[in-house]
Amino acid sequence: MQHILVYGDSLTWGIIPDTRKRLSFDERWPGIVERGLIGSGLPVRVIEDCLNGRRTVWEDPFKPGRNGREGLAQKIEMHSPLSLVILMLGVNDFQFCHPHNDAWASSQGIAVLVNEIRKAPIEPGMPVPPILVISPPKVLTPKGTIAEKFRGANERSLGLAKAYAKVAAELGCEFFDAAAVTDCSPVDGIHLDAERHAKLGAALIGPVQKILTGT
Repeated sequence: MQHILVYGDSLTWGIIPDTRKRLSFDERWPGIVERGLIGSGLPVRVIEDCLNGRRTVWEDPFKPGRNGREGLAQKIEMHSPLSLVILMLGVNDFQFCHPHNDAWASSQGIAVLVNEIRKAPIEPGMPVPPILVISPPKVLTPKGTIAEKFRGANERSLGLAKAYAKVAAELGCEFFDAAAVTDCSPVDGIHLDAERHAKLGAALIGPVQKILTGT
């Protein structure tokens, strides 16, 4: 059995837009990917490490532990051997408390996380896993209870997919643009509802299978 670690934030955790409720594992895109791969005859286990509010490398002024760099190397060590690590972070880099962040800044945060994964203190002989960088769907105009928290995020995050693709190419990572297959929910302009999780999960099955099998 191959193990995949998904490292993300509330978009992957499965928060239901404009609520504090959570979609079930079968409804979240990692669960859809796992089920699809198993259905294709590829035994896998998808391990989710997804925290609401997680940034790439920045701190949350109100909640501790939202810097994605903190403890990442140890998490790789903990779950090794891994066949793949999937990174989908960045949206929270554009919260109100990071007014100077843009797509380039977030992409540099992703680069830091890639390097943390690759230098993790895994046991001798265990493989350094390949990394799939996913650029989140484009942020729409923030609405509802999170509107103030994400004010201006739709403008400051422009060009995120292009910036992530550039970093992924430079670092030899796989890349997937989630915006190519889904948008964010218009309910809050940030998160994914069940329908959008389904679209993203279905679109990722093939690329992930290709990485795992090399074909």
